[in-house]
Amino acid sequence: MASLRLFTSLLLLLLFISTYNAQNVTLSVYYETLCPYCADFIVNHLVKLFDKGLISIVNLRLVPWGNAVMQRDGTFGCQHGPDECLLNAIEACTIIIYPNVEWHFRFILCVERLTLENKLNEWVNCFDMTRLGTVPIDCYKSGYGNVLEKQYAAETTQLNPPHKFVPWVLVNGQPLQEDFKNFASYVCKAYQGERVPEACQSLPLLPLTNNSLKKATLSNSVCYAKRKTRKP
Repeated sequence: MASLRLFTSLLLLLLFISTYNAQNVTLSVYYETLCPYCADFIVNHLVKLFDKGLISIVNLRLVPWGNAVMQRDGTFGCQHGPDECLLNAIEACTIIIYPNVEWHFRFILCVERLTLENKLNEWVNCFDMTRLGTVPIDCYKSGYGNVLEKQYAAETTQLNPPHKFVPWVLVNGQPLQEDFKNFASYVCKAYQGERVPEACQSLPLLPLTNNSLKKATLSNSVCYAKRKTRKP
């Protein structure tokens, strides 16, 4: 209980050093750690925010809950089993402990890359590889990771319209539906500030309206909601 109070106090402290910018476009990504298509999106697409300088106009929100469910006894059921429940909580702790988006994204990118490479058992090495401390593990062991996950569960459940699959990507609260891989074009169009990154000049500017969202072919490129989960 003392550890949980410690991490609650830490959360309040970190709220004062948030990197949120009110003028930026809010990009929210709802995902689960062991969905291979979420991993592919993070490693091969979302990373371009940083590679192309778009992060300067984006408030990136990563929400590691995805298609998990709350069981009646208060535990979690995750689509890809207990390891996913663990890593969802670890990434939630990393996000709150290292609020600088470049720091926590670096760790998440490392874990998701290992997911794609079938090297999941090496995920702990990501703390050393990214030069971040192992405080998120202490956060998880204290029980605070589960507190964060319950908050993410409530947020995901309240999405309107409800998410149909993950990754589920929103720009300023508007879901991109099947066209989530074109998130950069929507971000550039939605940005109203003066610091337009050079990368936006080469992208088609797609408006955030239901009629304009293109219907991409998904096939098996997402993890659908409401499939069987396994209790940890």
